[in-house]
Amino acid sequence: MENATEEGTALTADVLVIGFGKGGKTVAHAMTDAGRRVIMVEQSDQMYGGTCPNVGCVPTKMLVHYSNEKRLEDSAQEFFANSIAGVRALTSAFRAGNYASLDGKDTATVITGAASFVDPHTVAIGEGADRITVSATTILINTGSEAILPDIPGLANSRHLVSSTDLIQHDRLPERLVIIGGGYLGLEFASIYRHFGTEVTVIEAADRLLPREDEDIAEVATEILAGDGIRIITNAGVVDVRDEGDASFITYEHDGETKTVQADAILAATGRRPVTGALRLDAAGVRTTARGAVEVDEHLRTSQPHIYALGDVNGGPQFTYVSLDDARIVLDQLLGDGIRTTTDRVAVPHTLFITPPLATAGLTEREARSQGRHITVSRERVADIVAMPRAYTVEETRGVMKFIVDADTDLILGAAILSIDAQEIINTVTLAMRHGITATQLRDSIYTHPSSTEALNEVFDKVVAR
Repeated sequence: MENATEEGTALTADVLVIGFGKGGKTVAHAMTDAGRRVIMVEQSDQMYGGTCPNVGCVPTKMLVHYSNEKRLEDSAQEFFANSIAGVRALTSAFRAGNYASLDGKDTATVITGAASFVDPHTVAIGEGADRITVSATTILINTGSEAILPDIPGLANSRHLVSSTDLIQHDRLPERLVIIGGGYLGLEFASIYRHFGTEVTVIEAADRLLPREDEDIAEVATEILAGDGIRIITNAGVVDVRDEGDASFITYEHDGETKTVQADAILAATGRRPVTGALRLDAAGVRTTARGAVEVDEHLRTSQPHIYALGDVNGGPQFTYVSLDDARIVLDQLLGDGIRTTTDRVAVPHTLFITPPLATAGLTEREARSQGRHITVSRERVADIVAMPRAYTVEETRGVMKFIVDADTDLILGAAILSIDAQEIINTVTLAMRHGITATQLRDSIYTHPSSTEALNEVFDKVVAR
């Protein structure tokens, strides 16, 4: 319902969604299909559909694909500009499709603007005569996360500081890119831009890359990245950033020495935080955690039972597919039996889209042994897997596969797959982990040929002596 006054327009809805991300839009579609009145508020007309199709998963993985298609004879700048044009075309189509598919429904409305709470059931968008207030029975917060800029002298004011969004929208290929931080985001961009032809340096504070992974997996990943020409400096701290002329000079400390590296683009990839600052959550009585995330229970309810938080903003794993699962949990509360919780999640996979990609799930060997588990470890380098000719047919034999298996039950406890098609193989493995399929059953299964999945026929027999 709508009521227009001199103070603006007042709307009411059954469900209000703040933020057009994966979780929020999934709930919005389901609730409109169930006959509910839904209002979606998104602060930017460039973000319909959320981070993934606009500035996250889709454009970056498209650039992974393009960067690996570049030939030696291609002009780096021209090839990169054409690649960015391709990305823009696809993301624009996705953005328009996301808007039309929701706003085109009879019981749904999309409002563009920044929302802030007035009270636990009402938000305001805009000011004066243009002000819109929306009151709803149920409210979903789905505002995502934003990059954290480290407190490094000179960094914030550098003319050469770029965000990950800048990198996928600008059509000029930087000649020298320095990435501060060797996490997932930093390493993906390092791999992408190195394959396009950029000189890339990664400065990481930890003593090695991928500290959460086992050392043998991290070692192979580092070998691959360094082999592609990426300069990796670990156990290093950035001291300051100084612009001089057309370049920036990044000073860092390493092995007791002060050194400098030059760049014409600097990406700070040191983590992300939930976007809550402008929401006025205090007006709604919604609590946040010490790290700034919206506090939720296992059903994703906030301190106000009618308000839910989905996706990155609730402090959970920052993955689109987790946000989608958040939507399933909320929909089970709104339309179902109300039994789904975040504790139901088992063997959630992660993929680092370097080339080749690294996909992981479950326990590492280090974690399994620290828990006192009786395990066997199956491990083999991709180049040695006879049962995986696909790696040779696509000329990508770098990498390694490693599986942690419970020696008593034969159940798979963890996986680390660094290989061509790892992002697909991991889905088969995690499905087995969730449903109690044993390592032996995976080993003896029938897979298509030639495929990457058939590597499982062999690797589970390659037990590593420890």
